[in-house]
Amino acid sequence: MYFSQILLQEDAPHSLEFWNVFRNPYTLHEHIWRLFSDHPNRNRDFLYRLDKKANRPIIHSVSARKPNVGSKVWQIETKQYEPKFKVDMHLAFTLRANPVRTKRDNKNRQHRHDVVMEAKMRLKEQGISKDYRKSLAIMVQEEGYNWLSTRAERCGFSINQDHIRVDGYQQHKFFKGRMKKPVRFSTLDFTGILTVSDSESFLETIFLGIGPAKGFGCGMIMVKRT
Repeated sequence: MYFSQILLQEDAPHSLEFWNVFRNPYTLHEHIWRLFSDHPNRNRDFLYRLDKKANRPIIHSVSARKPNVGSKVWQIETKQYEPKFKVDMHLAFTLRANPVRTKRDNKNRQHRHDVVMEAKMRLKEQGISKDYRKSLAIMVQEEGYNWLSTRAERCGFSINQDHIRVDGYQQHKFFKGRMKKPVRFSTLDFTGILTVSDSESFLETIFLGIGPAKGFGCGMIMVKRT
């Protein structure tokens, strides 16, 4: 596997490629996909996270192959990534995830529900007035922690509520090509300390990610020693 840091070139805005890449959120997604795909039918075998550094977009990724370096938009630094983990190892981590719960309706059709919006709807259905409802920040912290804690064991780690911060709730909406129905998903940012409980499962989590919407920059967990 490889770990890459992909930083926007300082002179990138002077190229036509830059404006094609950043035309809208979906063209950016398509361009990132092409960085890691060697043919159109390639299945996704990478995770990535898009952030900013010194006001410039920066991508961190874990991938099975090195990203393509032919772009005039990005400056790419890649190294082999073979992390070693031990049980009871404490690691600082960051994670941007798409926190959803899957439920079935009366017709047995599967639906994904944003955990924060689901919590808000639950309070509304209980008849609790807005004056007595929890703040959005508290709901984000509680629902985000609960969502991650239910996945932690099978992902090879454990977490403590006192050592986790959840914030950065965002709802994303954009159109894919000429499709009339938009792509919608939400994200939460997790920061904190975890403890490795199963080194093999945790290594698999590092390479496969957590939760859905991985193709849109979710699910990649970044760790470092505390």
